[in-house]
Amino acid sequence: MISLKKLLEQSPQETKVEEETRFARGSVKVAERESTTVPAKPFFGARMEESPALLPAALIAYRSALQEMGSCTLDACPALGSDLKHKLQEVEEGIHPRVSPETLAAAELTVRDQLRDWGKRTARHYRDKVSEVKEILLVLARTAESVGDRDQRAAQQIGDVTSRLIKVADLEDFSLIRKAIESSAAELKTSIERMTAEGKAAIAQLRAEVSNYQVKLEEAELIASSDSLTGLRNRLYLETQMERRMETVLPFCVAIIDINGFKQVNDEHGHLVGDELLKQFSNELKSICRATDMIGRWGGDEFIILLDCGLTDAAAQMERLRRHVVRLYTAQGRSGSIKLTVSASIGLAERAPRESLKDLVSRADTAMYAEKAASKGLATEGKRSI
Repeated sequence: MISLKKLLEQSPQETKVEEETRFARGSVKVAERESTTVPAKPFFGARMEESPALLPAALIAYRSALQEMGSCTLDACPALGSDLKHKLQEVEEGIHPRVSPETLAAAELTVRDQLRDWGKRTARHYRDKVSEVKEILLVLARTAESVGDRDQRAAQQIGDVTSRLIKVADLEDFSLIRKAIESSAAELKTSIERMTAEGKAAIAQLRAEVSNYQVKLEEAELIASSDSLTGLRNRLYLETQMERRMETVLPFCVAIIDINGFKQVNDEHGHLVGDELLKQFSNELKSICRATDMIGRWGGDEFIILLDCGLTDAAAQMERLRRHVVRLYTAQGRSGSIKLTVSASIGLAERAPRESLKDLVSRADTAMYAEKAASKGLATEGKRSI
């Protein structure tokens, strides 16, 4: 991680300039030149005089990197990523244009410690999950072994009865023959009843164990396919559902919804208020959407809805949704309740024959940005890739 404090406070003896960066068509080429010892602060100050936006740009990049780290930890481990994301957001909010070198140094240490702690906890989490899978396999192995032992005992008992019945054939006294047959029949009945009881007990135990682990697996699957902040389905799950629908000939549409001005909410009121707004907006989406509609968080303040219908029905549903979600929201800020008037831009696209997932979402995305630009009286900036 780059330390801005070190860049500001390096001594002249420690600082050597060995690289020169040239920008050509968006690519960076580094050319080495002869080492020259110069003081860091005068050098950095000179660059700041040449480009006053250098430090603010570096801070913006630093904050963006923290945001991306938080998002990536959610993808890597949804069960533990949310906590780290919030802690990184707290660090990010403390970084502003007038931040001191000491604050930057403290932020660097905090981020490093939080990442290390998250890494250890994530490793333990996945070790526990592996242990649960191993336990399932052991339960199955133990059940199979007990069934095998039971069958072996039953086979031995039936074999003993068979041997005695063969010996009965050599008897001449009818009363002895009858008594031997009755005894063997009773023993055989007892053996079968015991085998049946043991089989039922083994099956009942196996069902209980399987049911227990099935619940755990379903919970794990739900966590893995859900967005930890809003509780909606996540991007990966929605992409999977769209790919399944593309294997059929049934019509379906994709709608992308973006909250207008959401970045301003984060900048002015903080990420906690922004998160609260996302949760409330998600609840509104769930309450207005139909049972057949599939809702997910696409990323940031973008949401996606999968509608199993044609374009006409989908457009009518989106207008109904717009009237419902565009309203006044209330969130708790640092100094009390905050009233936020929220609007949203919506892009809708129906899947065309043989159209790829990327192209379908790109069309919906482009339609959403066209609506956003039109609402501001601006020209669109073109398509975004997914």
